Amino acid sequence: MALHKTQGIVIGRRALGESDRLVDFYTRDHGRVRGVAKSARRTRSRFGSALELFTLGELVFFDTGRSELVRVDHFDIVHPFLRVREHLERLGQGAWVVECLTRLTADRDPQPALFGLVLRSLRALESGARPQRVATCFGLRAVDLLGHRPRIDRCVDCGRAYPFPGAGLDVLAGGLLCADCGPGADALDLSGAAVGLLKRLRTLGWDEGLRLPLAADLDAELAATVEGLMGRLIGSLPRASRFLAQTRREITARS
Repeated sequence: MALHKTQGIVIGRRALGESDRLVDFYTRDHGRVRGVAKSARRTRSRFGSALELFTLGELVFFDTGRSELVRVDHFDIVHPFLRVREHLERLGQGAWVVECLTRLTADRDPQPALFGLVLRSLRALESGARPQRVATCFGLRAVDLLGHRPRIDRCVDCGRAYPFPGAGLDVLAGGLLCADCGPGADALDLSGAAVGLLKRLRTLGWDEGLRLPLAADLDAELAATVEGLMGRLIGSLPRASRFLAQTRREITARS
């Protein structure tokens, strides 16, 4: 039985049996790890509040090599990201980030750069950056790191250089398609301004991307494009998207 120690972020959890908890971590050195935290739901559990969603901690686990589940021995809090969980939109966008991460990655596939991106996103949410922009910047960088970066400088079918009318972002094709090449029914319509913005964001640093001033309509188009890109890669709309839509409707109704 091997003992491992690494930094990890809680990206999911659920009850297991009468007193245990099944916890999903995204770790710096091992990628996605799922483990059983024994007696974690008991009142006097040694885990305390450490296993809350988004918590960053030092994870110690045992791995027998005979199961996809590990045994969680310790998880000591480094940073709880409490402010992310206490604010509805931050919570929703944070949940969107970790859901996309969970559905686009495989168990035990270490990607330290992706771990760093998730951590940077949680820090930005906690610091008061616009939650939707944080999720957008995360999504654009995550698809690059995972090898799904769409080509937006020319039609991926005929090679015609952009700009051209009727551009559609076809995720399955790998990028933009011109009208003559017939973007599929699931292709995302993109304005010229949105294509230019996607190109620009690829050249900006993380903080610059978060602070970039945009007109409301272009900001909304960018967010919808990244949402659609992720949804097509995952195969369905992230569940967190529905939570966010409902939250925004409730906020609008109260205002």
